Amino acid sequence: MSIQYLEHTTDAFILVTAPSLTDAFTLAGQSVVDTTLDKKTIEEKEQRTLKVSGKDLRYLLFNWLEEVNYQLITEGFAIARFSLDISKNSTYELKSTIFGELIDLKKHHFKVEIKAPTFHMMEIKQNGQVTMRFLLDL
Repeated sequence: MSIQYLEHTTDAFILVTAPSLTDAFTLAGQSVVDTTLDKKTIEEKEQRTLKVSGKDLRYLLFNWLEEVNYQLITEGFAIARFSLDISKNSTYELKSTIFGELIDLKKHHFKVEIKAPTFHMMEIKQNGQVTMRFLLDL
């Protein structure tokens, strides 16, 4: 399992490799946190439940990245860890418990602010392992 930060002029270009969809989406969420905050100072003081859905895996990934960013930037919740499940009915659904704490600017240091995930260059491949590639607009 890995997160790689690929070279890009203005945005965060991320490549995630994992053995399963669940692991890949966990790493994708973690990449949003790692891009935004210094994770070393985040403690698991609270937990929250998140739910997102998408008509396909690309929409699910986009909505997931957007929700993680919303928790960080709008809700002010620093995420230390994710626990999640993905199911497929008529749409893909992701339910996650996130563990962390409210952001304290004396304790948590922002690296950059993510404006939004994008569909540009987004790719998800499943062939023995899951590979995801996506851009975060900074």
